Amino acid sequence: MDTTLNRRSFIRSAPAASAGTAAAWSIVKPGTAFGTQANSAIRMGIIGCGGRGTAVATSFMKHTDTRVVALADLFEDRLNRGQETFSKLAQEKGFAAVDKNLIFRGSRAYTRILESKEVDAVLVSSPPFLHPEHLLATVEAGKHVYCEKPVAVDPFGCQQVLQAGKKAEGKVSLAVGFQIRHATPFVELAKRIHTGAIGDIVSGEAYYYASALKLPAYPGASAEESRLRHWVWDRHLSGDIIVEQNIHIIDVCNWFLKGHPVKAVGFGGRKGRTDDGNCWSHFNVTYLYPNDVHVSVMSTQFDPGLGDVCERFFGTKGISESHYSGGVFIKGENAWDSGAARSGQAVSAKDWATGSFRSALDDADANKEKAFIESIRSGKRINEAAQGVESALTAIMGREAAYSQKEVTWQKISASKEKWDPKINLKQFDK
Repeated sequence: MDTTLNRRSFIRSAPAASAGTAAAWSIVKPGTAFGTQANSAIRMGIIGCGGRGTAVATSFMKHTDTRVVALADLFEDRLNRGQETFSKLAQEKGFAAVDKNLIFRGSRAYTRILESKEVDAVLVSSPPFLHPEHLLATVEAGKHVYCEKPVAVDPFGCQQVLQAGKKAEGKVSLAVGFQIRHATPFVELAKRIHTGAIGDIVSGEAYYYASALKLPAYPGASAEESRLRHWVWDRHLSGDIIVEQNIHIIDVCNWFLKGHPVKAVGFGGRKGRTDDGNCWSHFNVTYLYPNDVHVSVMSTQFDPGLGDVCERFFGTKGISESHYSGGVFIKGENAWDSGAARSGQAVSAKDWATGSFRSALDDADANKEKAFIESIRSGKRINEAAQGVESALTAIMGREAAYSQKEVTWQKISASKEKWDPKINLKQFDK
């Protein structure tokens, strides 16, 4: 995969950095002799200790030589849970427990992690509307960064991420959480599609049929606290389901088709949802890619009793299918099967909530995490800012097409400076 900043021609110059910005680059050099396992591990800080952040950081500790040493969050209960989880994992690996002096709460807690000399790399797993701010600040602080998808919920945020990518280039590794690009069956399928196994692609479809994301109630919480704790139900905090969740299949489409669509039309709505948020229950978007390739993207996030994720492409020589848990294969002239189970596998509510799946994605997280850590150790920096922005803008384009029920072009969405106002005061949680 080409992960350099200039991988796509659509990228425009990001806004210039402020004159007062100074980055003290903290780079772990390859070949350094640390002497002990604890000292050789990459020290990771987490910005956002919710379900997904905890799941990803846990996976890092299980699959790589990583220690979680610092935590930042708005809420005390999440920090307590994080300290317990990562101290236990640390002790299982012979490391010290998480130091209470490296646990920070509040709207500016993330800056304390970035100031710490005890942190080499940062996992950004805060609510998506904060990703651009946290990602850019992490790069400017000279820390390696692994940012959960989506990198932004609006075009303005995407421009901030491109700025971060320019600052990171050649200095620190910047990875985006599209782990499917590292799943062995998907990697092999992409190679076969790119070398003509299904011929010229005529059309495609991708769908992400998910159940409702059920979240606990917080008795006594204010309306704004509940909104933040349930950010995945709020379109201004999450980007809506097409940007926050369906972006995975959109990213795979861009990967397989080697680019982004030129325009989109779409529909959708909230019918069927019963939570207190304002995200939609479904989207139906048709994207037009170069070479007159139409791809229909469909999604749900309520409880119709069906869960499945798949990309399917129709070519002049065959058909490719790539499911999360229903097989990855090609039918036609150049038939091929990855060996991933085709039987389909029920996805639990917990798996939907944390993004943990089996079968075709068995090694996706581990491979992605290993690649990130290896890029730090080897000095061969990766920079996935452009890829992250390309897929975020593709999802945003589909969202805006569905919201407006009008055609939206790539030219318009990539030139837009629209910035969503979340209308929430984070400083109130500093008390």
